Amino acid sequence: MTIMQLVYWLIASIGNLLALYFLSTSTSALSVLLLVFTVCYTAIGFYDLKFSTHNLNRLYPVVAYIRYFLESYRVEIQQYFIANDTEERPFNREQRSLVYQRAKNIRDTIAFGTQRDLLEENYLSLWHSLSPKKISDDVKRIRFGGPDCTQPYDASYLNISAMSFGSLSSNAIEAMNLGAKQAGCFHNTGEGGASPYHLKHGGDIVWQIGSGLFGCRDDDGNFNPASFETMAKRPQIKMIEIKLSQGAKPGHGGVLPKAKITREIAEIRQIPMDRDCVSPAVNPECTTPIALLNFVQKLRTLSGGKPVGFKLCIGNPAEFLGICKAMLETGITPDFITVDGAEGGTGAAPVEFTNRLGMVCLEAVYFVHNALTGVGLRDKIRIIGSGKTASSFDLLTKIALGADTVNAARTMMLAIGCIQSRHCNTNLCPTGIATQDPARAKAIKVQQKSLRIKNFHHNTLKSFYELVGSIGLDDPAKLLPQMIKRRSPYGLLMSMGSLIKPIAPNALIENAALDDAWQIWWDTSRADQFYTEDLFFLQPPEFRHQA
Repeated sequence: MTIMQLVYWLIASIGNLLALYFLSTSTSALSVLLLVFTVCYTAIGFYDLKFSTHNLNRLYPVVAYIRYFLESYRVEIQQYFIANDTEERPFNREQRSLVYQRAKNIRDTIAFGTQRDLLEENYLSLWHSLSPKKISDDVKRIRFGGPDCTQPYDASYLNISAMSFGSLSSNAIEAMNLGAKQAGCFHNTGEGGASPYHLKHGGDIVWQIGSGLFGCRDDDGNFNPASFETMAKRPQIKMIEIKLSQGAKPGHGGVLPKAKITREIAEIRQIPMDRDCVSPAVNPECTTPIALLNFVQKLRTLSGGKPVGFKLCIGNPAEFLGICKAMLETGITPDFITVDGAEGGTGAAPVEFTNRLGMVCLEAVYFVHNALTGVGLRDKIRIIGSGKTASSFDLLTKIALGADTVNAARTMMLAIGCIQSRHCNTNLCPTGIATQDPARAKAIKVQQKSLRIKNFHHNTLKSFYELVGSIGLDDPAKLLPQMIKRRSPYGLLMSMGSLIKPIAPNALIENAALDDAWQIWWDTSRADQFYTEDLFFLQPPEFRHQA
């Protein structure tokens, strides 16, 4: 018998007798409360001992619930009272505070020096110039639209990444779209389709077509050209993005938990309400690289010549090179490619998929940039880096490694009040952002929170341009990988990308001398199927260089 089981029997016997005795001698409130306590303790404890399925409850009747209560607030306790400013994941307190300060348009400086260990392995930094420059307004927009696009779009360097109505509440979507309009950036709809809340305030929209084809499917779930064309030709829709995979769960379809499916969402997506909405892992219109590019061309035609691209998380590099081969064979190129990093994710995802699959954003962007350079298509295709972006330095590193613009999701949620409680998949978001509970969602004041999106966007870009100028550049497009310095395991600095030689223009199609990895990936890639065996024995580049 455990101590708490002994305590239970003492309260159930002697405790109840004493409580009855005190009540018989005095009818004070205290004696009544004492009897209520002992009776409730006895009833709950009896259930725990005889009927509970939990070991803890059987061994520690009643008091085991204290453990469950504290556990339910473990994230908050860790966040507010235990973790220091730089150790939390995915966003530490320093990063969250920076987002909050910039969103509220208040002081975002720190005092008394850095809290970071500047000699930490893999620490990233920049070398400044003694001749800082000012960035002019005429280089602060990036044009999207390849040679086959008739309605190009000029985008901001920082934009709102894919978050669907369903994953986020209607008020959160409205706040973000109105904020995008005020900030002059675009707002990606996520795979749930262009809902009325994405369209209500007139902010620029990138319409994402996921594997579920929500918003452009017929009653049987197949692609519906007519409904796509009707939506795609709206002036507010600036670009179209086909989703192949996402960083949070590559190789897995999108997940909208049953708890978050309302009647309105079910009608918009044309899905049932009695089970989780799990999109197919493979987009039915994009089963091969050639099929993907044919779908790109089809959507570009139906939309009236708007920029069309696709989004993916990079896995086996040979499979992306298969898409590049398909571009060369068909002559069809997307207008942009969104490279989603494995560190991303705003919604529900299996733990193993989130933790163990995919390349991180910086590695993936660098690879895609080099792959497109190697096949001579880099000048026709824009790259969007989509990954963890809280500061202007995060933005700068992605641009330097090869991205043209950057999408951010979770920091936009932080900007409108997210506290990183990590309840996004439960419908119990304490801030009303990632929920379909109307009572919770009402807490978001659309006009007020849209200004925070605008402020965060403006202040982050202002810092970004100052940071670019501090290293002596007058145009962010001049950033190069070697300008980012990484602390090596040996304690010395090295340039990002220095261990992997950048590929020369057209090197892949001209059979130039290639690194072993590039050669094997290119030789094994195929334009008629995605799957490619992972045969290359990957090892640290410095070992190959020594050999």
